[in-house]
Amino acid sequence: MVIEIVNYLVVIICVLIGVAFVTLLERKILGYIQIRKGPNKVGYLGVLQPFSDAIKLFTKEQTMPVMSNYLAYYLSPVFSLFISLVVWVVMPYETGLVSFNMSVLFFFCCLSMGVYSTMVAGWASNCKYSLLGSLRAVAQTISYEVSLALVLLSFIVLVGGFSLELFNKYQSGFWFVIISFPLSLIWFSSCLAETNRTPFDFAEGESELVSGFNTEYSSGGFALIFMAEYASILFMSVLFVIIFLGSSPCSVTFYIKSVLVAFVFVWTRGTLPRLRYDKLMYLAWKSFLPVSINYLFFFVGLKMLCYVYLL
Repeated sequence: MVIEIVNYLVVIICVLIGVAFVTLLERKILGYIQIRKGPNKVGYLGVLQPFSDAIKLFTKEQTMPVMSNYLAYYLSPVFSLFISLVVWVVMPYETGLVSFNMSVLFFFCCLSMGVYSTMVAGWASNCKYSLLGSLRAVAQTISYEVSLALVLLSFIVLVGGFSLELFNKYQSGFWFVIISFPLSLIWFSSCLAETNRTPFDFAEGESELVSGFNTEYSSGGFALIFMAEYASILFMSVLFVIIFLGSSPCSVTFYIKSVLVAFVFVWTRGTLPRLRYDKLMYLAWKSFLPVSINYLFFFVGLKMLCYVYLL
């Protein structure tokens, strides 16, 4: 038990350091996309910039809106970061950490719980912009969860279990992205929507909602929301690699692939403008959903054919 707790704490520390450098990677990539330098003053080539940003955020004055619901206002960023960190236990580390057979179901539970922190953060601020931003975020998250669930269900049928360890085992010969390239695109787009990233960042529409559900947050509260978002991006990148690119966390190629997927997250932000909200919902319910269901039927039929052939 003690070893498992220590292992989990090591994972959490590694994730938080990874989050710090993903923010630096994003700012550098966006800088070069927009033909400018990006952060290059703090430390060698700006390497220490994330740590100076963290110190600045956590030492700023904490504001408290007079009309806010005090307890929910302060606890929702903490809960948001907690959900983003606890979901990392589902990874097949092979080092004695928590690894259970229902890891996919646990992932979906955490994904669904993350909606509540966003909703409560917007409602407890008692600000119309925050409330509208949180309602948008909840609507799009629930919509795209359906596509994510169906895509993952297709592969669960294929590998015959709810454990992420099975994905690495079944992809030793070839990657799932080869036989289901459209599904990988749907999964990646749904991940962008789940993490409120461009072009689906409607919860943070600056032009109409100031800053969305985190409008009233500053200092530590804003930093926790920020860290939760980037921890989710990092997790979704790693999950994409496990499901579609077949690598184990014990190999070096796994981390190279994860960084490349995180790079595509940033690349998308630097390239695409924000969609219209009705287009977002149209994409989820009229494009992604039918394709996901068709692929699910295809994989079920494929599995039945395999059973018939073996019999």
